[in-house]
This record gives sequence, C-alpha cells and structure tokens, in this order.
Amino acid sequence: MPNPTPSATRVAVVGAGIGGLAAAGALLRAGLRVDVYEQEPRPREAGVGMHLGPNATRILFRLGLEEALRTLAVRPEALEVRTQDGRLLDRRPMGDTWEKEYGAPHLTVLRGDLHALLADRVPSAAVHLGAHLVSCHSADDAVRLRFADGRETSADLLVGADGAHSAVRRTVAGAEHVVLSGASALRGLVPAEQVPGLAPDTMYMWVGREVRLLVVPVDAGRQFTYVALLPATDVPAEESWTGRGDPALLAAAFDGWHEDVTALVRASGTPGRWTLHDREPLPRWGHGRLTLLGDAAHPMLPHHGQGAGQALEDAVALAHFLDGTPESLRRYEEFRRPHTTRVQLGARGGGSQKVQASAPGGLRQVVEDTSWIHLYDVGAALVESGADA
Repeated sequence: MPNPTPSATRVAVVGAGIGGLAAAGALLRAGLRVDVYEQEPRPREAGVGMHLGPNATRILFRLGLEEALRTLAVRPEALEVRTQDGRLLDRRPMGDTWEKEYGAPHLTVLRGDLHALLADRVPSAAVHLGAHLVSCHSADDAVRLRFADGRETSADLLVGADGAHSAVRRTVAGAEHVVLSGASALRGLVPAEQVPGLAPDTMYMWVGREVRLLVVPVDAGRQFTYVALLPATDVPAEESWTGRGDPALLAAAFDGWHEDVTALVRASGTPGRWTLHDREPLPRWGHGRLTLLGDAAHPMLPHHGQGAGQALEDAVALAHFLDGTPESLRRYEEFRRPHTTRVQLGARGGGSQKVQASAPGGLRQVVEDTSWIHLYDVGAALVESGADA
C-alpha cells in the first residue's frame, strides 16, 4: 500500500484527556483525519487544580486561548514557603517577574477548565466515547484496534495518549515494573471563603520533616486546590489517580500546624488519594505505526508540575513531524525523548522544591534551578534543530 498523503492520513488517538485532545487538535490543524477513542462513557477530566508553566502557556496562547485562560486561571504573584508553625522560610516573586523572565506566565487552573477549552477545538463527531481499547496491532498497511464492546477499526497511524496505565504503552513496552516513590498525595479543593487567611493570588507550601502541603489558587481565585504529600507507608500502595483518601489521615498529618493549614483541612471534606509510583524512561516510544504521547510516553512524578506541559509540547512536535508515514513517528520520538527524559528524571527526589533538615533541629529550603524547563519553546526548538516535517 502506498504511503498516504498527509491530508488523507487517518490517525487514531487513544485517550481524550488533556494530552489526547491537544494532539487531536494539533493534528486536525495540520490537515489530518483524526478519530479520538476514549474509554469513559462521557468526556471528563479527573483531578483538581494544575500548573501551567510558561512552556505550556506560550503554546496555549498561540492557539488563541490566552483570553480564556487569563479569565479562568490564576497568575500567582508569589510562592511562600512556610514551616508548620507559619514561619516564613522564603517568598519567591512570580507574576510579572516570571512573565518577563520567561516570556509567558505561570498559571494555575482547574483541570476541567483546560480540558473543556481543548475539547472545544475537536469536533464532537471525532470523539468516540465508551471505547475501551483491549488490543492494537501494527501491520504493514494499517494499525488495527479492538475495543471491549466488540468494536473494531483501523487507521494509518496510532497515537497512545491513554495515560500512565496506557494499553498502547503495554503493546510497545510490555509489562512494566513500577516502583512506589516513597510518597503519596491527598488532594482536593476548598472554597476560598473557607480559608480567609490565604491570599487568592499566592501559592503556599507548608513544610515539615516528613509531610508537606502545597496550596494553589484556581478558578479565578474562587477556590484553592491542595496537595498534601505524605509518606507512602501511610496509604494503600496500589497506583491510583482517583482513589478516595481518609479525612482522618489528613487531619492527623497536620494536627497542631498553623491555623491556616488546619482551617483548610477542616474545609477539605473527603480528599482524593494519589499514590505516587515511578517508572524508568522508555528507550523507545513505539514501533511500526504506533507511538506514545504525554503520560503514556513519559509518566513522571508531579514535583515539577510538568505533566500537562510536556504533553502539550509533544502535541506540537507530533503535528510538526507527522507526514503520514511510520518514519515520521520515529523522528518525533527522537526529537522529544531527550527532553522529556531529562524532565522525568528531574522530577524525582522532591523536584524543584526540596526541604532538608538543618542543625540544630531546623529546616532549610533547597531550590533547584528549573528555568531550563520554563524557557523551553518547543516551536523555536524545532526550528533551531533544523527538524524537518
């Protein structure tokens, strides 16, 4: 079978999360035919708030989403790092400072709000819900997909954007050995009026010797999203993004802390549970007519706040390279893997914000330089590398 022209190329994207929708939108704009297959019966995005570093916001602004994001999101003016009794360890300016330094802002946004903005860029007729992939096979002339409800289809190319538990990833890499990272997260949302001591334009991190709490404004300042990092021994070990946490465990972890922390804990209700597992970077993302994108390609610990950012960069690069041939998937992988591997490995050990014990009996903050992540412009990198589409 001759290689299809780009305009005739049929691309199947498995997964309609942020990465899958970003990829679908980018490929549609490049003139390809795209079908998105999502196992959930209705479109949704699990989770609470999220970070969009400057490397991500510059991509989204180029898509024409700046006005919507600045309305829905928050541009934090500062990050305050405090001890459990409220003592200020550090205050790092953000806001205008970051926007001038990196050429784009750092925004914090509800995952559902970003998901909805990206979904609006993909025709609903192209999104097939309730499609739980059970197998895929790359043949010489096409890739064939089979779903749990008996549906079967084929495409010229397949992009696995189906998250850290990716069925497409298992086809590429086989069964994997995942390692408990040593930490687990309890997370949720609280209304801003329930924590009046917190400024709606400031991110906060409270740190103890074994636990820490990150609190971030979202929803135009109307809510705060929190992530409490606890030792993994305190929670079930199975990997889950959507498990139910124990309010008593959250309360016990922060008993006696500063009144702003205890007010947030009281207002939190039942938290979600997210047990953090780690994986080694893959030596390849695909073979034949298959490739991976986002968390399916490079699932990483959340400490750099780069899950969505790296998926958005992947989507831009994939649309740049894809010309309808399997070879173009390999060029995409070769371009992206070095950068995502560096980000993935850098997210280990607490990421950019580390707090260590210091004598006598105190804490000190160790801030890792992550400016190279925020300064990265995937579009400019494609041009500078001479990468051909």
